[in-house]
Amino acid sequence: MRKLTLVGYGAIGRTLYTRLQGHTRLLVDTIVVSPRSVVAVQAKVGAGTRVCSAVPEDTYLLLECAGHEALLTHVLPALERGVECAVLSVGALSEPGLPELLADAAHRGGAQLHLLPGAIGGVDAIAAAKQAGLESVTYTGRKPPQGWRGTPAQDLVNLDTLVAPFVILEGSAREAARLYPKNANVAATVSLAGLGLDATHVRLIADPTVSDNIHEIDVRGAFGEMQITMRGKPLADNPKTSALTVLSALRFLENRVAAVTI
Repeated sequence: MRKLTLVGYGAIGRTLYTRLQGHTRLLVDTIVVSPRSVVAVQAKVGAGTRVCSAVPEDTYLLLECAGHEALLTHVLPALERGVECAVLSVGALSEPGLPELLADAAHRGGAQLHLLPGAIGGVDAIAAAKQAGLESVTYTGRKPPQGWRGTPAQDLVNLDTLVAPFVILEGSAREAARLYPKNANVAATVSLAGLGLDATHVRLIADPTVSDNIHEIDVRGAFGEMQITMRGKPLADNPKTSALTVLSALRFLENRVAAVTI
């Protein structure tokens, strides 16, 4: 049985915890949350799962789904201790210097850091195509207006009365991840697989004509051309998050214990 420390118990963390109950090869041994949430989360999950506010010393595998601050607070020191870590908050790597900090910590600890694809597909193909050279990578993200609530988009347009698609951002992946960190992890992931945060073009759109989260990627290079369109259903507990994000994490965890992986 492979034990797992889960950092975060929001919409993603709760769904992951529920999906992993009864798994024959994976056990959520520990959940790490903020100090003020320990008692409440412990009451929800029961005595069979340890709930604490710091990553325990006996952690061997860590999965982060808590948001950007968790990378500095929990993932960085865990890597330095040699803990294998996987993160879903890839947008945090838009912060200057953070990718290097995490990489250095992993090197010092002899650990490995996995950046999970989350809500998007084709990341493996983009990373493979990069080996021959890429000319351009463009990502367009469309979400219904409610998916942009609580973001700077509210200062640009009335999300309640929007009747036509509205471009809320056009710029680099770094800018998208900085301004819309809870919405633009996909843009950061695509950029890190390909041309980087500053050379990846991003358009974010609030679109009242759609009910799904729609991701469009256009990649051109020596390999040829690739266009990917995905219509992701939002997570029931959080319209800002794609349901595929949870499935991406589950796939990673399955691959840690499976005899054959793909």
